[in-house]
Formats: sequence, structure tokens, C-alpha cells
Amino acid sequence: MRRDKIIYWIMTGIVCSVMAFSAVNFNLSHPFGPFEKPFPHLGLPNYLKIELTIAKALGVLALLITHVPRKVKEFAYFGFGITLISASIAHFSVGDPLFFVIDPLLFLGALVTSYVYFNRRNRHEYDQLMATHVTRRPA
Repeated sequence: MRRDKIIYWIMTGIVCSVMAFSAVNFNLSHPFGPFEKPFPHLGLPNYLKIELTIAKALGVLALLITHVPRKVKEFAYFGFGITLISASIAHFSVGDPLFFVIDPLLFLGALVTSYVYFNRRNRHEYDQLMATHVTRRPA
């Protein structure tokens, strides 16, 4: 169980760090990386920055705050998955080098790993809860 918890938090930390960094980075006047203006480069409208920034911030909070309901966390996982797949497709469609196409997919792997261990942790906690509540059969 301890190993599962460590893997979960490392993968979740990686995913949340990438999402937080990208949300901040593409709002800078001079973003880090090879693209001076990443949204126009990918053919995306600038207003999408606002939506993605808010969604990524909420998703990061949902994954990092422990008492957030399970369904909210699953919604964050799904949203991050769509974002990473879309980023890979966007880079591929404008002809960016292979690294930029594969990079989001590597973080998608970290996201999937985090989700698998999220489910393992929840299943283990549920099993422990059920073990403490011994039900009696009526006589």
C-alpha cells in the first residue's frame, strides 16, 4: 500500500506540475520554449488561453486536494486526458518535430498511471471500510 501511495503522489505531482506550468507559461508575454506565440502557432484562438488556464487550475486543485469528491477528480483526469491528446494532435497537424507530438503523450502516460493508482487507493480504502463494518444476518 505504501508503494502504491508513493507512485500515485509522484505521478500526480508530475501531471499537476506540467499542467500548472503550461497554464502559467502560455499566459506569459515571452513564454518558455521554442514558440514565441504558441496559440497562433497551433492555429488556436487566443481566448482559449483563458478557458484552459481556468480549467487547468481547477483540475490541479481537484487532484491535489485530498477530500475532493471522487467524481470531481475523475472529471479532472478526463479533462487533462483530452487536453494532452489535443495538444499532441495540434502539434502533429502543424508539422512540428516529433518531440512536440510525443511529449504530451508521455505526460498522458503519467496521467494514466496516476489514475490507475488513484483507483487502487480508493479500492483499498473501500475494502478497509467494509472490513470494519461487519454486517449481521437477521436471525
